[in-house]
Amino acid sequence: MNFVKYFKFFNILSFLLFLFAIFSLFFFGLKFSIDFTGGSILEVDFEERPENPIIQEKLKDLNLGEIIVQPIGEKGIILRMPEIDEEAHQKIVSQLNEISKIEEKRFESIGPTVGKELREKTITLITVSLAFLLIFIAIAFSKISRPISSWQYGLVSIITLSFDVAIAIGIFSLLGKLYNAQFNIPIVTALLTILGYTINDKVIVFDRIRENILKRPGAPTKGGSGGYPEKTFEETVNLSLNQTLTRSLSTGTCTLLALLSIFFFGGETLKYFSLTLIVGIIVGTYSSLFLATPILVRWLKKG
Repeated sequence: MNFVKYFKFFNILSFLLFLFAIFSLFFFGLKFSIDFTGGSILEVDFEERPENPIIQEKLKDLNLGEIIVQPIGEKGIILRMPEIDEEAHQKIVSQLNEISKIEEKRFESIGPTVGKELREKTITLITVSLAFLLIFIAIAFSKISRPISSWQYGLVSIITLSFDVAIAIGIFSLLGKLYNAQFNIPIVTALLTILGYTINDKVIVFDRIRENILKRPGAPTKGGSGGYPEKTFEETVNLSLNQTLTRSLSTGTCTLLALLSIFFFGGETLKYFSLTLIVGIIVGTYSSLFLATPILVRWLKKG
């Protein structure tokens, strides 16, 4: 299949997806959990768990601010709320016991200072991860310098990885607006997992391009400087995409089947974690095949 002739369509689609992510983040923002803002968590098991609106109505008179009720397991719930003292804690337990007898599993508080520190460390961790990925790819592709330099492969990888993460965060921002989904530590873990998973896809596509270039050392050079004329490089990219397409789609599909099982049967705690991974892997597979390679070809044409 000639993918090159559809590159313009893929570029437009990618641009629209990125605009959606920026729009979602700008207008909706992220609903940070107490992991980042500070607050308290109370986990309890009911003898007979009531509906969420009943629980929220019962706690409304305590004036504790916004309380997020998250069902867990068959009978349990997790309450997430602004930081409270022990007196307020006991009042909540007393109110819940009036609905149905409960067993308290845990109660903990995270101060705003700790939350701020977690935000800063999260940003640092993602930045350092991207920097090391850039260095790794530049070294791995150091044997080829024409028609695209090794550092350009690394930079394209970082651009597309940022695209993957941006789309996942944009969708999560929308979920926060529509379903009160909170951005927490498991979501950060999912985003880092997306980085690790999708970089593998990108390296495989780029590695196949490298192999196909090295197999044709006698090809005409561009400007007599070694490398390939633009048309030949496009043909090489198209050949590489056809060779890796089945492998990328098969790997992505198998991974998605496992994640869909977690999403539907893993309970509320893992719901948004698995959903973030599902979105990230779908977008990451797309960007590996149909965003990274068009950027390479476009870069060569402008070079």
